[in-house]
Amino acid sequence: MATAAIFSSMRRRRSPSVEAFLAPVDLSEVALVQTLVAISSELVSCFSDKVFFFQRRNSRCLIRKIEVLVVLLEYVKDSESGSMSKLPSTAILCFKELYLLLYRSKILLDYCAQSSKLWLLLQNPSISSHFHDLNQEISTLLDVFPLNDLELSDDVREQVELLQKQARNPKLYVDESDEGLRVKLFSFLDDFGNGRIPNHGDLRLFFVERLWIRDSISFRREIEFLEEQIVNHEGDIEPTACVLNGFVAIVRYCRFLLFGFEEDEVLFLSRGQKKPRKGLIAREIADTFLTVPKDFCCPISLELMRDPVIVSTGQTYDRSSITRWIEEGHCTCPKTGQMLDHTRLVPNRALRNLIVQWCTAHGVPYDPPETRDASAESFAAACPIKAAVEANRATATLLIKQLADGSQGAQTIASREIRLLTKTGKENRAFIAGAGAIPHLRKLLSSSSPIAQENSVTAMLNLSIHDKNKRLIIDEDGCLTSIVEVLKLGLTTEARENAAATLFSLSAVHDFKKRIADQEGAIEALAGLLRVGTSRGKKDAVMALFNLSTHTDNCARMIKARAVAELVGALQNEGVAEEAAGALALIVRQPIGAEAVGKEEMAVSRLITMMRCGTPRGKENAVAALLELCRSGGAAATERVLKTPALGGLLQTLLFTGTKRARRKAASLARVFHRCENTSLHPSGFRNGNSTTNISTFGGDVSVPMSLSVL
Repeated sequence: MATAAIFSSMRRRRSPSVEAFLAPVDLSEVALVQTLVAISSELVSCFSDKVFFFQRRNSRCLIRKIEVLVVLLEYVKDSESGSMSKLPSTAILCFKELYLLLYRSKILLDYCAQSSKLWLLLQNPSISSHFHDLNQEISTLLDVFPLNDLELSDDVREQVELLQKQARNPKLYVDESDEGLRVKLFSFLDDFGNGRIPNHGDLRLFFVERLWIRDSISFRREIEFLEEQIVNHEGDIEPTACVLNGFVAIVRYCRFLLFGFEEDEVLFLSRGQKKPRKGLIAREIADTFLTVPKDFCCPISLELMRDPVIVSTGQTYDRSSITRWIEEGHCTCPKTGQMLDHTRLVPNRALRNLIVQWCTAHGVPYDPPETRDASAESFAAACPIKAAVEANRATATLLIKQLADGSQGAQTIASREIRLLTKTGKENRAFIAGAGAIPHLRKLLSSSSPIAQENSVTAMLNLSIHDKNKRLIIDEDGCLTSIVEVLKLGLTTEARENAAATLFSLSAVHDFKKRIADQEGAIEALAGLLRVGTSRGKKDAVMALFNLSTHTDNCARMIKARAVAELVGALQNEGVAEEAAGALALIVRQPIGAEAVGKEEMAVSRLITMMRCGTPRGKENAVAALLELCRSGGAAATERVLKTPALGGLLQTLLFTGTKRARRKAASLARVFHRCENTSLHPSGFRNGNSTTNISTFGGDVSVPMSLSVL
């Protein structure tokens, strides 16, 4: 690891007292010496009795050097030579340099005392080199220190001179036994990477007997520390993130293999992590797809794009999704319905760079697409990636067994771990569902334990992101009913909102939309969440309602469940207004939908407001909804829309400044407006100006079937 990276990690874990000497300050000579005495004495006091599991010899050697420096500094402080008039300038410069060396020593010793055992083992050569660098700098400092210019007692001088001799030509020391353990740890990675699960006895000997990781909670802390390093270093890390992910997977497997599912872990989940758990689950949803920026998600898979490419219509898709679409025989753009002029795919490098930056900033794992001319590094990375997959597969087997046969506490722990495993990686989602987790998670959806219910519904959500798992969930007897029950009566807010997100994910498949809408209370619960949920819950609810509204048979059901009224109300919520307008645009295509929307007193005025000050996509959906309302709602609806003040001006603005589809829809509505311009319905004089020119300019777009871009 680079020096800057490791010291950056060390600073993140420093104690508050270090802040007092983060950098040299403008102190007088007397104050400087007094400060150095306090700092060095604190170091000796804190670390002289500390048990260092790794870097024992290097740590003890550094502490002994500081002990001699304490003797020197205390003598200088207590003698008359500590006054400003008698302390040589060279000595003052050396003391200022010592100030920084003590600070770095504090960081390094703190790091070795507080970091996880596995992390220290992996960093063993690098940390040893940092001790070596410090020893060299202390040696240089002692060589230039003006010892003869200070009036020291014989015993103090003797100790400092002895330290000078010992510090000259310091040698790099790497503990051979520690290195042996490090090599053994990497051998486990190789075993999993080659499809071999290490012997149970070897794993116990290594982790329990040699590393003294002796309970389930200690294993969990080791895992969390390694995951923290992956996130904090943002790629500047050695071993690489993929190697660390392999070790995380192995340690997670060993945790359950060696210690099973201890009950004290359940107590930790219910007590120690009660508050953080809420944020953690919300973060997991963010890491999947719910709060990922829309432009970063593939319109086909709804997942974060790994290799965005542009088709001939100018739309961007993930390469794997659009390639599969074309290979299935489609010759149209999935998003717009337009015919593809050709099937060439152009990489969208600008968007990919933005996605990488967003993932880095939010700590979301990003697996770049494999290149055809894979380098040696790609092949080297294949082993730890495969090791992580195989270790996770072995762990999933243990977890699913506990879901099936374990105690209530063991099932709670297993559901939490499955949720974490399904958080990222389509391989994990595929083999966990394939191994039979869904029926057992379905049973936990009705658990009386809030933690177990929340974990199971979130795991179900994560599994549903993988397309093939959607059918497994829908076809599982009673699973859809149980998800809806959690949405209606879930024991926590997170459970209810994650149930809504699961329905949103499942409703992406057209064949499932009617089945979801037919579930008793499903649409009512989504509408209720749209009214009273958190911002994330409202987003999930409106997206689920939007997906359901694309099935024509669901319109009457949505009207009866008062979903239309809630969607009209959501037009005032900036976070979900786009999707609400899109859903209304689909609903009003049917006469009964147009009638229902027409009865909502504020529907037209709020859509007009969105045309004026909404987002580009919101304006597009709003004008689409008004156009469809005129087409399907009859004369009364058309009159109500066209009598709206300022409509003509808004249409003119959209004709020039809107998105491509917004211009087409505005042109179509303008034609309706134009046909009525000589009637009493039209008071605003839209025919004045260049309206005829505008309409003819966009006339070529009017006959093109409209397609909501929110889809």
